[in-house]
Parts: sequence; structure tokens; C-alpha cells
Amino acid sequence: MNGAIMQRAIGYAIATIAFSSLSGAPAIANGFGETPGRSVDQRESRAAPIDVAALLTAARGAPPMICALASRSVRGYGWGDWSDAPATPLSSVISISRDEFDTRDLPAADVQRLLAGLTSDDACVREMSVRLIGTQKAEIVGSELVTRLGAADAGLRAVAALGLGFVEAKNGIDPLIRTLRDPVVDVRANSAWALGRIENGRALSPLVNLFSDDAEKVREAAVIAVGHMESTSTTQALIRVVRQDNSPRVRRVAAWALGQLEARDAIDALSGVLAHDADVGVREMAAWALGSIEDQRGAAPLAAAIRSDAEDRVRETAVWSLGQLEDRGSIDVLGAATGDRSPRVRATAAWAIGQLDEGSKAPAGLLRLLSDDNDDVRLKAAWALGQVEDPGALPAIRTAMSAEKNDRVRKALIRALMKSGGGSEAALTQLLNSSDPQVREAAVRGLAGRNSFDPWPWPWPRPRPFP
Repeated sequence: MNGAIMQRAIGYAIATIAFSSLSGAPAIANGFGETPGRSVDQRESRAAPIDVAALLTAARGAPPMICALASRSVRGYGWGDWSDAPATPLSSVISISRDEFDTRDLPAADVQRLLAGLTSDDACVREMSVRLIGTQKAEIVGSELVTRLGAADAGLRAVAALGLGFVEAKNGIDPLIRTLRDPVVDVRANSAWALGRIENGRALSPLVNLFSDDAEKVREAAVIAVGHMESTSTTQALIRVVRQDNSPRVRRVAAWALGQLEARDAIDALSGVLAHDADVGVREMAAWALGSIEDQRGAAPLAAAIRSDAEDRVRETAVWSLGQLEDRGSIDVLGAATGDRSPRVRATAAWAIGQLDEGSKAPAGLLRLLSDDNDDVRLKAAWALGQVEDPGALPAIRTAMSAEKNDRVRKALIRALMKSGGGSEAALTQLLNSSDPQVREAAVRGLAGRNSFDPWPWPWPRPRPFP
């Protein structure tokens, strides 16, 4: 890689890092690169919105390469691909090719430059260097990073632990376990995070020992790491954390870890946290965990949260979890949730009703959602009625079809009509004669058979909370 391309690769790292921080992405040390399943609501994040003024101020006078890469990160795709516009404000200044940004298998000289960059007195250079090192194979950079893990400089030890986590270096396991006793907080935290990335059972006991560390950052990293170890032997230790730790951040990730491990022994503890914890984030995660564990004992505490929690996000997640349990006995609770003041809760309640077995009677609340002011609520209600397949819902479905203006909701209503037994020859003929091409298309799908609609629409609620 020549100097110019190296500069471009570094520019890529800057742009990615800079925009990630502006967009409220979780810090690398607190996340394991997991991407929850996409949904129609995924773009609606609870993170703070981008500070546009700060972004534009930072952009003024920036080198064209950095600005071009940062603007590409807004799109999330592109890199000169077919979907990019032929003429943009920067296209006359610089041309970007995807091939120029392949950072896999960097030349040895560039790897050495990056390793040297780990000792820079500039934080940006250190950040870029470790992240680019993180794109390399562990066999190439692992030993070099292990050596730096023993450096006298605490900053170098911390960034070396970060790099070992990025490349998931197996030869770093024992050195990282030793650095869990480092006197510097950042070194201990990054070492715990890295061991969680590597997921080796030898680290389990030393990580659990960090649950009593004085530093919140270390305890949080250790709990997350244990959550990735897939060992329920840590359940009791995690229960103590979720009940007793004085940090909401640590209690929250402990609830996540118990859900991640599907720890059935934690049902009572999570139920108590859901009912009584003062922090909304902890309660929300406890609700998620009960749904992830999928134990019917979680139904009652989830129902109580749906009825009484003051926070919309907790009620929404509790409704989602109740849907995950697929308990027919929860139909009345979910039916009542369709009258919630929050459109997110109402929409998720509709989805949850659709998760129950087909053949049940559609709750009156679900039918009322067909006239809700919110498009997403009506979409999920129509989808759910298609899942329930209740012939008694046909009059409400037909009434909604005559008034609905949203294309996606109309398609969902036609799907519900067909699956509820309303696909008579006369009904299909009327739909085929519609002046709306979307309606005619849906009618053709109906003629093709009951399953021709699936899997659309498939309105999952947006991803659940993760640390």
C-alpha cells in the first residue's frame, strides 16, 4: 500500500469513527459488534439526534478525503457503487474507489507503521491505528499486541488490550487474564472486554471476580463479557449484580447477560427488578430478559409492568416479551394494551397478538386499531388479523379497506381479508377492478393462494435493547 492509499485508509477510519460518535453509536468497549435483527422501525433510535451544527462546523475546511468518507458514512453504502450520484459537490475534487479501501492483509511495512502509531501522543492516531490493526489476522498482529500489553505505559497497555479484542487473538488469553489485575482502570476494562470477544472459558472465573471491582467501567465490561461466555454457572453472581450493584449501567447489563444466557433461575430476580428498580433502562432490560428466557413464569410480572409502569419504553418491551412467550392466556392483557397511550406500545401489542396461535378470536381492541391515527399501528394490526384468521373480523377489515390510504396497510388488509376467509370470487373480482394498481396486485396475490402474501408485511417491532 503506497502512502496515498495508506492516507485514504486512515481517512476511512477517521470518518467511520467520527460519524459513529456523532450518531450516538455505542462505544466499542461496551458492545460486541452485534447487530439485532432489522425491522421496519430500526431507523428510529432512542439515541440522541446528531448535533448538526457541530457536524457542519467540523466539516468546514476538512480535507476533501476525510469529508468525502464522512459523507459516505451518512449513506452507509456506496463507495462509488452504481447507486451513487454521478455529480456530487466533492466528485470534482476527489474520486473514491471501493478497491482502494480494502484493509485486509496490509503489507508488513504498513502493519509496522500502525503498531508504531499505538505509541503516538495523538489520540486520533492511536485510535486509527488500533482500529486498522483490528482488521488484520490475529496470527499477524497478535504477538506484537501481547508484547505491548506488558509495556510500562498504561495507555499503550490499554490500546493493546483493545487490539487483542478486535482480532480475537487466542494467544492473548492468558496475558489478558493477568492484566485484569492491572492498577489502571482502562487496562482492566479493555482486558475484560477483549476476553469477552475471545470467549474462552478460562477467563470466566477471573471475570466474575471483577464484579466487585471499584470502577463502574470495569464491572460493566466484565458483566458483558460473562454474558457472552454461554455458561449458566455465573447465574447466581449475575443475580447479585442485578439486585445489588449501585450502578444502573452495571445492573442493566447484568439483566442483559441473564437474558442472553436464558437463565431460568433468574426469573424471580428479574421479575423483582422489573417491578422495583428505580432506573428505566434497568427495568426495560429486565423486561427484555424475561422475554428472551421464554419461561411462562415471566408472564405475570410482564403483565403487571404493561399495566402499571410509567415509562412507555418499559411497557413496550414488556409487551414484546409477552409476545415472545406466545401464551394464549395473555390475550386479555395484550388486548388491553392496544388502548395504551403510546403508539409504539399499541403497535407492539398488535404484533404480539399476531404471535399467538391462529384460530383465536380477535380482541375488540385489535379491531379498533384498524382506525388508529398511526400508520405503523394500523399496519401491525392488519398483519395480526391475518395471523389470527378470525372470520368474525371480516366486517371490520372491509370497513378499514374502504377508508385506508396507506399502500402498505391496504396490502396488509387484503392479506387479512384472504386469510380470514373473505377471499370469495365476488370480493376478488371487486378488488381486481380497482383503479389502484396496489390493490389489484394484492388481489392477484390472493388468487395465487393463501401463502402468496407471506412474508410481507412482517412488521416486527424495532430491535430490543442491547448493551
